[in-house]
Amino acid sequence: MDEKWRAEAHQLIERIAKDLVHSMGGEIDLHIDKGYPAVINNEELNSSVKTAAEKFLGAENVEETELRMGAEDFGYYAQQIPACFYRVGVMNKEKGITSGVHTPTFNIDEKAIEVGMGMMAWLGCCI
Repeated sequence: MDEKWRAEAHQLIERIAKDLVHSMGGEIDLHIDKGYPAVINNEELNSSVKTAAEKFLGAENVEETELRMGAEDFGYYAQQIPACFYRVGVMNKEKGITSGVHTPTFNIDEKAIEVGMGMMAWLGCCI
């Protein structure tokens, strides 16, 4: 997935929708909201950040996530400079903090703030 693929997908959706509607004698006014660009991590930087994170947090505390289709304005940065988007876990099952972000029951294990700040400082020294 990248911005070229995304633009082609939008054109394909538009063409199919228009052809289908026109074939039945109808009219269509289609608007596809482009939204944020894809977040594409720079592979070299991603590898360096992962190695540094494993040193800072311990390899057992670093994991790769699956590809996601969520929206994130960080994608604009990644189009301009080599970038690496990572997540800092904020849940703590032992404390009952288990709701996902963007939910009405969201809470945060405040230790995650310390970990996130430490990670940023660590990366500033290591990368």
